[in-house]
Amino acid sequence: MPPSWDDLRIFLSLAREGTLTTAAKALGVSHPTVARRVQALEKQIGARLFERLPDRFVPTPAGEELLADTEAMEKAALSINRRSAGLSDTVSGVVRLSAGEAMAAWLARHLPEMRKGLTQIEFELTASHTLANLSRREADLLIREQVPDLHWLVLHEGCRAGAGLAVLPCYLGDPDPQLQRLGDVLPEVFADQWLLVHRDLRALPRVRAVMDAMIVLFQRERPALEGATVPATRREKRT
Repeated sequence: MPPSWDDLRIFLSLAREGTLTTAAKALGVSHPTVARRVQALEKQIGARLFERLPDRFVPTPAGEELLADTEAMEKAALSINRRSAGLSDTVSGVVRLSAGEAMAAWLARHLPEMRKGLTQIEFELTASHTLANLSRREADLLIREQVPDLHWLVLHEGCRAGAGLAVLPCYLGDPDPQLQRLGDVLPEVFADQWLLVHRDLRALPRVRAVMDAMIVLFQRERPALEGATVPATRREKRT
């Protein structure tokens, strides 16, 4: 009987992570489970798959051969998962969004109004400075600058604490009542925002609906994002 995909997934995780602890954490299982399943897989295949070094597990030549085949299986399984999701023809379900911390905070303020027009869709918004893997469906939609925007939050918090002046995105600084914009917008300082989606999911109705809603949102809020408008409460403070 061929090895089960569950056992091969554990083998693949251990090969990538290098230790039982990190592999178990990545898979959401216990440390002994990883060790037991790998030993069972080695017994079933009849070959040692890992060299047990003091600080990590390293694939043997047999393990390297199995690793290549297992990665191909994983790629096929992920493709099946994405394509099967695209067979749905209803605008309902979960759509996972991932953005940098500053942009995620801005999106969170606008989620209630987006949900009014998409009542059958459940939004999952993740703020992270690392890129979600669209192939593994860690996110359905990804909004990113070319450079992660974690540094904007550091500058923002420093300004709020009275540490000094800083250049900030208008969408982050203008709504903050504790901050005051000085001078005009700096045209040479800008960051494009990119909306990314895996090609297997771009026609999925619920993903397409959220993409369309976000395009409308960004177009409508373009003046605020570019600093061409200032909230009413801020205008009163500046006069």
